[in-house]
Amino acid sequence: RTRDPDLGKVVLYQLSYFRIGSLSKAVAKVQQISELPKLFERKMLFPYFLLPLQPQKDNRNTHFNYLSMQHTPQKIELIRLQKRITRLFHKGCTDYGLIQEGDHILIGLSGGKDSLALVELLGRRSQIYVPHFRVSAVHVSIENIAYQSDTAYLKSFCEYYKVPFIHHTTRFDDSEDTRKSHCFLCSWYRRKALFEVAQQLGCNKIALGHHKDDIVETLLLNLVFQGNFGTIAPKLQMQKFSMQMIRPLCLICEKDLARYAVLSGYHKQNKLCPFEQESNRHNIKQIISQLESLNPNVRDSIWGAMENIKPEYLPHKV
Repeated sequence: RTRDPDLGKVVLYQLSYFRIGSLSKAVAKVQQISELPKLFERKMLFPYFLLPLQPQKDNRNTHFNYLSMQHTPQKIELIRLQKRITRLFHKGCTDYGLIQEGDHILIGLSGGKDSLALVELLGRRSQIYVPHFRVSAVHVSIENIAYQSDTAYLKSFCEYYKVPFIHHTTRFDDSEDTRKSHCFLCSWYRRKALFEVAQQLGCNKIALGHHKDDIVETLLLNLVFQGNFGTIAPKLQMQKFSMQMIRPLCLICEKDLARYAVLSGYHKQNKLCPFEQESNRHNIKQIISQLESLNPNVRDSIWGAMENIKPEYLPHKV
């Protein structure tokens, strides 16, 4: 008899699928893998050994597909997509050193698919003991922008992943500087509110839900409209005070996050921002879509260019 429900499941699978004759033999066999849950937590892998096993035979040997025949095609797609997203999330955190021991991370929760996925991923990751860090989430409402989010849903979503939720309200006067767009002003005041809440909570990092497409699009925006080669970095140290901006979704494509949101049943915002289709970013998205007809991997190529800059082949003034 075992008091560990997950270990008990493995015992039952051993009996059912490996045809082990007695419970004692099954327990003895499972003792060899009893440490796997901890290993999987440390390696941050999806624990497929806790799913029902579906035996499949081929001409060479017997192997096991870790997807139960009871799973629907949508469930199978969700499991595989979750595995890929989780792998890229942890790769981004490791490659760019986004999370360290003792961090207190504040998530900017807009209510969109990206920030919801960020709450889920960081919330789950924070329950793993190495490295140990804390996570909080804040939703900033701009009173004079006509969009709406279901704050009750956002709060319950955060509670499910054991992430404290804060709702902060602010506003701005767009008549002060008519040269700035609504998107710029909204983003600036929202960012200001994030820093205020982070300082109040004693957070040392702010996590934003920018994904790979956002970073590629920002690079092209700066090239076309600003005349510089720069983008939003996975990790950015703020100059004025001791705080870092991190983007743990930096290696994940938008299409994967969009599909994951549908399969996971994420709620959409009640009313979207009325200005989101008017920005140059929307036009850049269309340009990248056109470039995909020439190179389906254009986003990967642009990302690779950012990590493979060759200064000796660029203009230099004397």
